[in-house]
Amino acid sequence: MPRNSLTSRSTDTITRHRSLSELRQPTWNALSRNNPFVDWRFLVDLEQAGSVGQPAGWIPCPLADHAADGSIRAAAPAYLKEHSHGEFVFDWAWARAAQGAGMAWYPKLLVAAPFSPVPGPRLLGSDQHPQAAGGLVRTMEEIVLTHGLSSAGVNFCSEHDAAVLAEADWLARYDWQFHWHNPGYGDFDDFLSALRRRARKNIRAERRKVHEAGWTFRWVDGTGITTEELELVNRCYLTTFALYGNRPMLNAQFFGSNAQSFGRQFLACIASHAGQDQACAVFWRSDSHLYGRYWGSLDDTRDVHFETCYYQGIEYCIREGLQVFEPGAQGEHKIRRGFLPVKTRSFHFIRHPGMRRAIADYLKAEDQALISYREHLESLNPYA
Repeated sequence: MPRNSLTSRSTDTITRHRSLSELRQPTWNALSRNNPFVDWRFLVDLEQAGSVGQPAGWIPCPLADHAADGSIRAAAPAYLKEHSHGEFVFDWAWARAAQGAGMAWYPKLLVAAPFSPVPGPRLLGSDQHPQAAGGLVRTMEEIVLTHGLSSAGVNFCSEHDAAVLAEADWLARYDWQFHWHNPGYGDFDDFLSALRRRARKNIRAERRKVHEAGWTFRWVDGTGITTEELELVNRCYLTTFALYGNRPMLNAQFFGSNAQSFGRQFLACIASHAGQDQACAVFWRSDSHLYGRYWGSLDDTRDVHFETCYYQGIEYCIREGLQVFEPGAQGEHKIRRGFLPVKTRSFHFIRHPGMRRAIADYLKAEDQALISYREHLESLNPYA
């Protein structure tokens, strides 16, 4: 299949583009609901840094429903995928089953925020223009059927997106993440007072151990981050991926350009010891949310990880008046640190009828397991 075959102009109002840079930032961001990971700047910086593109196996083909006045009624950050890396809604078992049945699983179509398991709008505009969002869904189905793709997926979508996709009879899948919510705490001790005694004691002990060992922490944002600090961000990111044997998809160019693009919305919490910067976590923020991403360390610093990625973030949210802190995917250990389970959703269109039936059965069994898991998670609730 030609690499540009998904970027031809449709006969209706929906256009399939080769790059998000073909679309104007204000028109796209008018629909992004202030979510940094579907923001035009984030997605274009990924393209320009080579983190997405044909060599990376993330080939952009964003979809947009254009109105006559040049505005966009609905849009989707879509990619032609040649693997399943960087998605966080893993379909490796489905790919193996397809291969075993003699069917190719790749390429496939994916609507997602690359490398970012952050819930938010994926069918941008579905809250205001559900009919236009439905048109995007029909276009995705047409792409899959016309080009013989295995499937289309929409990962970590919003409730408005879910309503549109459920009406289209796509297969629904869900999971749990762990988010912290701020009802209006005055300070960190005020947050601790809401917890059960054991959880409160454990958190205080973890924090005391780190600070008594001489670790210090500072926050920098995109308006003031230095070249040296950006180099630390990149080195720490690469170290984490090397530790787990994964391929790093981001690079120094991306971090540098995104810090400049987002300014005060791009943040790094840097951990230092004996005057040396040793670890950091990267964050993005909106007016209401803090999003934790990309922890890395140049040393073995388990307890420093909890302080940098969780407790410093909670303090930042309290200080800045943010309502929600999303620290990333997975991690049941987050619960005893004040993060509670929140449902995340994805939806899937499968071309082959037999494969669709098999995946539907798989999802039913997975749903039952996740219901039981949710009951277990509730038993770990640290709040009084």
